Amino acid sequence: MSGPGRLRRTRAGVLASVLALAAGLLGAASVTAPPAAALTPPVGFTADALSTYQTNGIVWSLAEANGVVYAGGTFSGIRPAGSPSGSNTTPAVNFAAFDAATGAPTGCSLSFTRSSGTATVRALAVSPDRSTLYVGGYFNAVNGAAANGLTAVDTATCRPRAGFAPRFGATVRALDVASDGTVYAGGDFQTVDGAARRFFAAVTAAGALTGWNPNADRSGRTLRVTPDGNSVLIGGDFFTVGGADSHALAVTSPSTGAVTRAYPSGFIPASAVVKDIVTDAASDGWYAAGEGAGGASFDGRLAMELDGFGQRWRDTCQGATQALRVHRGVLYAGSHVHDCSTMGGFPNQARKHLTAQSVDGPDLLGWLPDTNDGIGEPVGPRALTVSSRGGRDFLWVGGEFTTVNGSGQQALTRFANTPDTGAPAAPVVSVSAPRAGEVKVSWRSALDLDDSLLTYRVHRDGGSTPVYTTTGSSLFFSRPQLTFTDRNVVAGRTYSYRITASDGTNTSGLSAAASVTAASSASPYQERVLADGADLYWRYDEAGGAFAADASASDNGGVYVNAPSYRTTPAAVAGSAALSLNGTDEYVHSDRLHHYTSPTPYSVETWFRTTSTSGGRIVGYGNNIGTARGHTSSISDKLLYLTNDGRLAFGVQSGGTRPTVTSPGSYNDGSWHHAVATQGPSGMVLYVDGQPVGTNAATGNRSYNGYWRVGGDAMNNAWPNRPTSDYFAGQVDETAVYPSALTAAQVAAHHELAGTPPGPGDSTVTLTPDEDAYVNSVAANANYNDSQLASRGTTAYLSYLRFTLPSAPAGQVLRSARLTFRTSSDSTAGSADSHSIVPVTGAWTESAVTYNTRPTLSTSVLGTITGASAVSTDHSADLDATALDGALGSVTSLALTSSGTDSLRIWSSEATAAYRPQLVLTFGDE
Repeated sequence: MSGPGRLRRTRAGVLASVLALAAGLLGAASVTAPPAAALTPPVGFTADALSTYQTNGIVWSLAEANGVVYAGGTFSGIRPAGSPSGSNTTPAVNFAAFDAATGAPTGCSLSFTRSSGTATVRALAVSPDRSTLYVGGYFNAVNGAAANGLTAVDTATCRPRAGFAPRFGATVRALDVASDGTVYAGGDFQTVDGAARRFFAAVTAAGALTGWNPNADRSGRTLRVTPDGNSVLIGGDFFTVGGADSHALAVTSPSTGAVTRAYPSGFIPASAVVKDIVTDAASDGWYAAGEGAGGASFDGRLAMELDGFGQRWRDTCQGATQALRVHRGVLYAGSHVHDCSTMGGFPNQARKHLTAQSVDGPDLLGWLPDTNDGIGEPVGPRALTVSSRGGRDFLWVGGEFTTVNGSGQQALTRFANTPDTGAPAAPVVSVSAPRAGEVKVSWRSALDLDDSLLTYRVHRDGGSTPVYTTTGSSLFFSRPQLTFTDRNVVAGRTYSYRITASDGTNTSGLSAAASVTAASSASPYQERVLADGADLYWRYDEAGGAFAADASASDNGGVYVNAPSYRTTPAAVAGSAALSLNGTDEYVHSDRLHHYTSPTPYSVETWFRTTSTSGGRIVGYGNNIGTARGHTSSISDKLLYLTNDGRLAFGVQSGGTRPTVTSPGSYNDGSWHHAVATQGPSGMVLYVDGQPVGTNAATGNRSYNGYWRVGGDAMNNAWPNRPTSDYFAGQVDETAVYPSALTAAQVAAHHELAGTPPGPGDSTVTLTPDEDAYVNSVAANANYNDSQLASRGTTAYLSYLRFTLPSAPAGQVLRSARLTFRTSSDSTAGSADSHSIVPVTGAWTESAVTYNTRPTLSTSVLGTITGASAVSTDHSADLDATALDGALGSVTSLALTSSGTDSLRIWSSEATAAYRPQLVLTFGDE
């Protein structure tokens, strides 16, 4: 379900708060930044789901009164949080009431049934004096007494009110109550008490039908009385109201139902309906939820004026909005939003089900707890309400979902304003020594589901006092790079950095340590790239992880996808490392949105090496960042790609054409080649190895929001000489993007400088196991070659890992080594015991090793694992580099063993790429 609607804001304001980040260019003296404070205003609820009873079906509606939350839907029972389906169930037939502060049932029990068909409660509303709860739906009995689609319940006694007995001809889906007690209803009915009322009607507090008759032509889904009582806002499927052209929305007279403000077809696309309306006197606004079908429909939120009923803003995200609630200046929404690209937000990706926006504009705020789609249609959340009790505010959510924040929880959940217990994720860090007297520490900003503004503290060499403190904003779809340049360094000395992220209340663990040896001179190639104005420059020198640091001053960090092979050698540029890509699913994408407007000049530069005969995209610009179907780019241009016969092509989109320059020669010869593509007022130029190999006069390209991608993305068949593969198999190095068209002299200079060696510095090689397995003394003849490894003393588990070690680079020696790994998600994966890493002297294979055939172990110990007590957490253990040095250039095996009783379980090389164990070797000058 989708629909971009009408965009009313420019991209300039969409991510302003996210991209306004502090970059560190200071020395080692501590720098104090304003602290972050949970929660990040104006968000009013944490993302921590509270323990709440759940139902065994769908919750369609919520309402609250006097600290009690009422839930109506299609279900037959309720059960405590944590109880699996079918266990500990208490009967509750389509209705239940809960203490807002505890999440437990109150004892108010009503049963809504039908003599035939499936009964359901679809609408709940409370009178302004909080004394009466009105319940609407598809039922003809309450606790066995006759009631036809609508009943009134005394909130003090939980008893239906005698004498209130209107008869609705079909399902009631929407309710609201005016200050004079009039009950307004919308739904599928066309008669009330035998009188014609097409899809909307009203009754008095005593249940008598009134003259309010909007006379819509299709179902009513939602309605609200305005705060001043002078209008009733209606929403639904309809196209006419009282004969007037007004699709999905209308403003009506509270006495007659006559239309006082119509919204003709086109304001809401014909393929969309309105599912919810809420009002908010404090912002002088009312807000509507859209659900549509197709890319030209409307799935987002509308902000409308109470004074004049015009539109203030429109959210054009796609994702079938079902429910809204305003609380303290924030509009909370239940939907399955999956694409906000038309608003300058995230492209089509995995669904998110709970979001927040300021009532002043459509930009998403940093609040993102989540559910799944669940059962039914399924679309996730269906209803929201807010209740305050005991000095705390509670946001209740009902719907079709069966999980909340990844844990089992069906149909009901709630969030509060306090306490915030969720710590941000630890930052991912990259360090480099770009020039004499400098170490550059860069990190991908962390993610916290209810705090977008975080405080970061940089610690050096294990020190407890940070050498740098700053704040930065991030959202799940935009996690900008932050940078600190440490100028208090000495050439030849190795420095280590770790970083924490804090929301002001909770602090992440320290990041994994990142080390680098300070250089005595700069890379001539790097200095020229930066001097020529690169505003994205990926050098691919990371030892692992998902963060690709930007060496330019623009902090245009990237994301490694599917764990490509890091630190491959030889690189294209002296003193650097390269990135190896498998040609199937490995690539790098920019971590924040960019915008290009034709005919703005630009240049794209990269080094590549391959022997592939399937071609592939090397560098390109596209409107998406994923690999799954529907999540690759539907729009692409500014492409550098290799044809099947090894020729290099540079193409753009311009109108309905794809101007492309293709080299006459082939470059899939296994050697490094330097490619530069420029487009400016003189047209397009393609350079290879410092020389122009093709030009054309095209100056235009496609203008849109998008992301730079290296290594692959979807390619339309219309591209000339389209390669067999969308993804590039080979190595890339030194990718840069410039906001100008480089000159021929600049390009030639870059090519010439590639072989000029930089000052001294370390190089790192990251290896994954060729084979790994574990053995179990309890099943002495069993072979365990699966996704986990294990170590324990009693009863014994031992694990084995085989690596092919490279020789040391010329002029360098092994300076350090460490084994990195991630504890598995098994509840017993963490271990309080120490585990030894020892050399293996006997033979083994992962497909055959058992406890009875286990290889002999050395008596020496290379390293010790301690403190790996948390599950699903990354850890590392330093190894004796001197002892390992003798094994360089050969195949070697390591074992994990212990004398303790507490088992350690870690992911093996069969697990997801990002979780696999790795041996990290760091080489430096002799």
